[in-house]
Amino acid sequence: MDRGVGRAGGADREVTVSGAGGLRRVTRPLHPALRPYLCGRIGYSHLAPPYQVRMVPTGHVVLAVSLAEPFSQVRRIGMPGSGTGRIGSVVVGMEDRPAWCVHPGGRQEAIRLEFTPLGAYRLLALPMRELTNRVVGLDDVLGPRGGELVERLAAARDWAARFDLLDAALLARLGRGPEPAPEVEHAWCLLTGSAGAVPIARLADEVGWSRSYLVRRFTEQVGLTPKTSARVLRFRRAAQLLARGPVDLAALAAGCGFYDQAHLTREFRALAGLTPGRMATATRPVDEALAL
Repeated sequence: MDRGVGRAGGADREVTVSGAGGLRRVTRPLHPALRPYLCGRIGYSHLAPPYQVRMVPTGHVVLAVSLAEPFSQVRRIGMPGSGTGRIGSVVVGMEDRPAWCVHPGGRQEAIRLEFTPLGAYRLLALPMRELTNRVVGLDDVLGPRGGELVERLAAARDWAARFDLLDAALLARLGRGPEPAPEVEHAWCLLTGSAGAVPIARLADEVGWSRSYLVRRFTEQVGLTPKTSARVLRFRRAAQLLARGPVDLAALAAGCGFYDQAHLTREFRALAGLTPGRMATATRPVDEALAL
């Protein structure tokens, strides 16, 4: 096994280890060629008691590589019979509803990657609508090579070698993956740049497509319709502002593009299963925040 693939040296390739209380976080700057497609990446390891954590839509596609104990199950809230059962390394598609991740406890060691939806479309090479509101085993997405990659990552001598292996695997897929349509890229950029405030009719006008054609191509490559994506992005912006500290909910609603405070509350209930007030006061221990 070539443990040195992708090693470049220099400050941008240095691994940083941080954490306290038995939790270790491991980071390294993303490879320049992967930065347009990934929002973030973190490795972590710790011993955890049994727990469950609420997952909410983020506007990202998540790939979690489990190098130790698998997750017990992921269950979509409000969807009976939607639990995954015991599951290890997974891909979590774009979401428009909350879920519970249940873990039996024990040693956790994992790498979590967050893709832009169009980055996932290119690197995972499948229609994103197939992953919408789903948690899928890595082998079901990448085939046998997924399991082989996990084994190599688990056996790597250190975190630097793990990041090198992961970078090499993603760079290889980058050269083979489908190119997103420029019109879909432009529509997604308009939505993300405005935090979901651009009307769908304007998106269609901007890219020169009919609304129905835009919805079809956008959903194939992003995983959600433009309208639902806008809802998720507005929610994400409001949740980020809530996390910073006390805020006037009426002002928050107006500033994030909701009709009024009642609309804000309805959207939080639909997308997170919580009111804005409850979400603002909910605690998420560090180990839970890294669960998946």
